[in-house]
Amino acid sequence: MPNQVPELKSTELRARIAPELLPFENTGSLEEQQERVVGQDRAIDAIKFGMGMKESGYNIFIAGPAKAGLTYIAKTYIERQAKEEPTPPDWCYVYNFKEPDKPKSLKVSAGKGKQLKKDMNEFIATLQAKIPEVFDSDDYRAKESEVHQAFERIRRDIIDELSQQAKEEGFILQFSQVGMVIIPANKEGEPMTQDDLRHLSEEERLSLREKSDQLHEKMKDAIKKIREAEAEFKEKHTKLDSEIALFVVGQLMDTYEERYQDEPQVQEYFKMVQEDILENIDDFKKKPEAQQQQAPQAGGPPFPVPQRETTFRKYDVNVLIDNSETEGAPVVIESNPAYPNIFGSIERQAWFGALFTDHTMIKAGALHKANGGYLVMKALDLLKWYISYEALKRALRDKEIKIEDLGELYGIFSTRTIRPEPIPLSLKIVLTGDPYIYQLLFTYDERFQKLFKVKAHMDTQMDHQEDNVLESARMMSRYCKEHHLRHLDRSGVARILEYSMELTEDRDKLTLEFGNISDLLKESNYFAGLDGAETIHAGHVEEAIKKRIYRASLIEDRVKEYIEKDIFWIEVDGEKVGQVNGLSVLMTGDHVFGKPNRITATVSIGREGMVSIDRESKMSGSTHTKGLMILSSLLKERFAQSRPISLTASLCFEQSYGMIDGDSASSTEFYVLLSAISGIPIRQGVAVTGSVSQKGEIQPIGGVNHKIKGFFDICKFKGLTGDQGVMIPSKNVRNLMLESEVVEAVEQGKFHIWPVSTVEEGIEVLTGIPAGKIQEDGMYPEETVFHKVDERLRKMGEIIREFGKEGENGKKPAEEGPEGGGCPHHGDCR
Repeated sequence: MPNQVPELKSTELRARIAPELLPFENTGSLEEQQERVVGQDRAIDAIKFGMGMKESGYNIFIAGPAKAGLTYIAKTYIERQAKEEPTPPDWCYVYNFKEPDKPKSLKVSAGKGKQLKKDMNEFIATLQAKIPEVFDSDDYRAKESEVHQAFERIRRDIIDELSQQAKEEGFILQFSQVGMVIIPANKEGEPMTQDDLRHLSEEERLSLREKSDQLHEKMKDAIKKIREAEAEFKEKHTKLDSEIALFVVGQLMDTYEERYQDEPQVQEYFKMVQEDILENIDDFKKKPEAQQQQAPQAGGPPFPVPQRETTFRKYDVNVLIDNSETEGAPVVIESNPAYPNIFGSIERQAWFGALFTDHTMIKAGALHKANGGYLVMKALDLLKWYISYEALKRALRDKEIKIEDLGELYGIFSTRTIRPEPIPLSLKIVLTGDPYIYQLLFTYDERFQKLFKVKAHMDTQMDHQEDNVLESARMMSRYCKEHHLRHLDRSGVARILEYSMELTEDRDKLTLEFGNISDLLKESNYFAGLDGAETIHAGHVEEAIKKRIYRASLIEDRVKEYIEKDIFWIEVDGEKVGQVNGLSVLMTGDHVFGKPNRITATVSIGREGMVSIDRESKMSGSTHTKGLMILSSLLKERFAQSRPISLTASLCFEQSYGMIDGDSASSTEFYVLLSAISGIPIRQGVAVTGSVSQKGEIQPIGGVNHKIKGFFDICKFKGLTGDQGVMIPSKNVRNLMLESEVVEAVEQGKFHIWPVSTVEEGIEVLTGIPAGKIQEDGMYPEETVFHKVDERLRKMGEIIREFGKEGENGKKPAEEGPEGGGCPHHGDCR
């Protein structure tokens, strides 16, 4: 049938990238290639701003789809920029000699934490070896003996003096297990017996008692003097030990103090260590083989641990964070943001049936590792751990990292444990996730707004320009190199870039969803390996694409099978009144395909207006309902300028058993309604897609390539007649990226594609009859589609009026609406 709408040429159906225009090899070094993240200038600018803002609250949220390479952006750009920043200090935990259950955090310059641990181990080991030797030396023994002998001499003189005084008074000084005892003596100097005491006169016994009391007072004075002498001895002994120990410890400590003279916290720690060693020098006098396991001691850790743990382990340095090999600021990517992984943990060790812990069992979390740098996490992973999310916001607010036991934190149990001193927090949190997650958090979480002030919105596509094509080729080459894949030749790069345009459904755009591209590279490499090729060429990429579709197209094949067997009824030749082939897109998660749908319309005399069976049965969505209302408005705009429309029409997607939504069939429904009203048949070999405006303009839709391919496959199975094709919005021409098979069929005239801009153009393609333009008298030209529609509506209106008059004369009651007269409207009939 003749029509005035030109068909598209084959060159307009697919954009081809000439392989000879592509570089076969990369230019520049790998570092030069990484200077620019392809197509994400807006997001990179936001990330750069967030990294530069040192004030609190300027954490970064990178928003974009899952396959846009959000983690790749963080890895390539943030790591590169972080290398230019200063390396943060090391952090250690050491024993707190004043409060053993509160380990102290120690800040040292980058790389010195590991050295401090080594030096402390060496220091303690040296003391363990040298102190026993010094205290076992002849010089020390002589000095100790001198002090001891002085004490014994004083003690002996005091006892001798007391014994002499007792003897002069007729008493004897004896020593027993309970101490010194003064006993009365007889004339022979022997202790008096009970019989001797009974033979004494009362006056003698009274005198004896008085002397005994006086001697006991003198004995108390003697004991006091002995104790004072003993205390003086201990003090001199301790002083001697301290002097000896200080000589050994001081000599060694001076070396380390000089080594860490620029570390004030380490200097303070050394002083506390020295004081503790001097206070507990007896622990160092013992030789290592002589040490045995003991119970906890006063002043030591409040846990049952071996003596080694209570004496020397407390001098161990726990290097929590070691930045000795870190270049610039650290960038940590945490894939499992559970609370212990983020904030660290306190481990425990079993000892004689009990659990104990100390500062050496404190383990770092991602916040510690990223402190002074950047911590990258997926927002959805973090939100799955609600405790981690709330604790993270608290840490950012307080600017410190607290390592807490979850059970104790939430009151599940109150087992005694250590409470490490918090570490100051200074880092940037980088969350990646869907823009919808960002919107939800920004709307409903007040603290999120204050903490994440920088949004880096990732684009999903970029312009198809020469520099972007070159950058994409370089990116593919770099990916192949990093993942040890075969490199692509020019044809392979060209085919992947074409696939990139297919994903965007726009010949002027390239996709930025690098997840799809990287997967395709791996799959193409696999087929190149099966082929024994050294490089990946276009054939391998094409094979990978076909196999990917084949693996996911089971449902599509079943739908096509039902259509081929006429279980799903689709006609692709002939003409019919009130029936047209519409096109829809079905998504099965990882696969998208087009499916033809038979749309029918019936009209009758009445005032119910247009009724969508799918809407009335609640099987259509709000967007489809909106399209139906626009269709109704368009019908009024074209045919209700001089009189109201009296019409009852029903529209239906035949054999639809699920929800229908979208407005891409609104033009299709308009065409089938015009056919039903005018009685003009529609070509069944033409499928239609496109939404319509109230002014009759055909608006662009999505999934045009899938829709064309879906109808082409059905026509191909039932036989290409040369009259079949698809009518699409002219605005969608730039989206055409059709398969070679469809393009060849168009070139040979076996299949057609008509781009239309208005409903007038569309109805001409479907019927072969001009649509018609309204004339000055308000009528349409004869022998046009709109004239036949207008004439039929006019006749239907006259029948309604005549029918109403008969009812008024008592011959027949008029049809009434729900309010007792007039049209119920439904928003459709006028």
